[in-house]
Amino acid sequence: MLLNISYNQPKIKESIINEVGAPFTLVQRFKLNGTGSPKLHITSTSIDIHNLLVLDNNANTCNIEMRPKGIIVMFRSLLETYALIIPYYKLNLYKGKAEEYSIYKDHYFIKVKANTSAIHKFMRKLLDYKVDNAFTTVEDML
Repeated sequence: MLLNISYNQPKIKESIINEVGAPFTLVQRFKLNGTGSPKLHITSTSIDIHNLLVLDNNANTCNIEMRPKGIIVMFRSLLETYALIIPYYKLNLYKGKAEEYSIYKDHYFIKVKANTSAIHKFMRKLLDYKVDNAFTTVEDML
């Protein structure tokens, strides 16, 4: 779900918490060595997100916040903040090129440049957390 989160609206905040959970506590953030990504430069997006990003001439950047049940990809356009809410069960993370990651949810996608080791480490942490906290599958029970 793609939302405008610029303003403090209880309905939107509640829907985000229902979808991906409340933010991690301070102790959990220390155990995970942080839950936020460094600044990510956007290289390509789906048409819905692209239509928002082309409205201004600023550099297209985003960041990712990890939550207990999913992630939030946040970006800015025309002084507004938008968030792509992705639960872990709908998250698909691909590394196509050597320095590019693709984040997919249904018909939305964002491709980001990964030109530093900090970005690679964050993506590895994100994948490890997703695997460790995934639902139990039938194959795991056999």
